[in-house]
Amino acid sequence: MTDLIPPGSLAIPRPRDAESLVWTRFLAGTEAEGPGRRAAVWVQGCSVKCPGCFNPHLWSERGGRDDDPARLAAAWVSAARAEGSEGITLLGGEPFDQAAAMAVVAEAFRDAGLTVMTFTGYTFDLLREWSEERPDIAGLLAATDLLADGPYLRDRPERIRPWIGSTNQGLRALTPAYAATLAEIDARGGRDRLEIRIGRDGTVSVNGWADDDALEILLGDLGARVDRPRDTTTREKELA
Repeated sequence: MTDLIPPGSLAIPRPRDAESLVWTRFLAGTEAEGPGRRAAVWVQGCSVKCPGCFNPHLWSERGGRDDDPARLAAAWVSAARAEGSEGITLLGGEPFDQAAAMAVVAEAFRDAGLTVMTFTGYTFDLLREWSEERPDIAGLLAATDLLADGPYLRDRPERIRPWIGSTNQGLRALTPAYAATLAEIDARGGRDRLEIRIGRDGTVSVNGWADDDALEILLGDLGARVDRPRDTTTREKELA
């Protein structure tokens, strides 16, 4: 049985306020979320909901923090520079579900001379089509240097290219910034990284890419991940 998400089954995301960004995690420096050393931010909420997703706890719109993206962007640019990061990667969740707010963040990094990589479960063709009527989607595409696009299909694992999980997904250089990087990947492939951070209190947080079996081997004796927002299922039951 395939996990294929039928073409045309995804509706265009509803427009959202550019003054509000719902997010759950920020790292000022990581080497597991795109080329080089980068900052990374995970947004809360996803309309795509790929079966086998690495971050299903980010599907719900509940559980994240709601802040002004311009204020966040200024702080994140400063933190990224302090860590020696060359740009930021936008993950989730689904960045294009909050395209207007994410464009504010992406443009701030570009204005600072840093690069932007964006992950999305939508296909590039759909985003281009939608961008003709949606300035917010067009704005985030225009502020993205490297795009990883398409739904994750767990029955089509990607073994050659880094960062993405299945062979149907694309890696697209939307500006010249990473054209040479993608040419090198096309010629020689690349390697994924998984970063595990263990706090002084014993809490564990994970980022990067690994399948469920690898995570079970790595984390089976370490306890629950804490790079997740509070249990939104329990919260939703309380509010029902």
